Amino acid sequence: MTASLIENTVQFVRQTLRDAEGGHDWFHIERVWKNALLIGKGEDCDLQIVQLGALLHDIADSKFHDGDETVGPRVARAFLESQNADESIIRHVTAIIENVGFKGGNFERQFTSKELEIVQDADRLDALGAIGIARCFNYGGFKNRALYDPSIAPNLNMSKDEYKKSDSPTVNHFYEKLLLLKDKMNTATGKAIAQQRHDYMENFLAQFFAEWDGNK
Repeated sequence: MTASLIENTVQFVRQTLRDAEGGHDWFHIERVWKNALLIGKGEDCDLQIVQLGALLHDIADSKFHDGDETVGPRVARAFLESQNADESIIRHVTAIIENVGFKGGNFERQFTSKELEIVQDADRLDALGAIGIARCFNYGGFKNRALYDPSIAPNLNMSKDEYKKSDSPTVNHFYEKLLLLKDKMNTATGKAIAQQRHDYMENFLAQFFAEWDGNK
């Protein structure tokens, strides 16, 4: 059942996200899936749950559904029920979806498991490094946000609701989320990869500001 369920989930996600915004499309899911497998192989975990959580974690991201965080778990549950998955699997996967997001960094998880930690690390890795930079500016363009505005300082103490409604310049997002992720990783593998990608982003920002100020 495991192989066919994973294969069916891949096909379902591919089809569902065929028209998604570029930073939250099938290729984002595929990268998170690969990251999760990489991390999961070094952890004591249920790799089926890890894969399903990774594949379905953004099946209906709340930012594209008027902030409604119930849509993703609901869509995932309906799909897994259609596949006759065990209720224990469904509950675990939907709990991962409900708790995987950053949400301003002030969100307390209501559920914990090794599988959630792995999927969360895998998702956060895709917000770091070269791809993290590309995704950040892609989404900023999608929302028609300014690249940078020196008069608008990053807000480092946003509530979950403020974070969801923020329309600050794209560069601010590095300070409000991306550069904070390194210290929020759960696994040893995730922490090691995150450090390298974090350093890459720091170098990018140094170059960005030097060019902005006409120093390079």
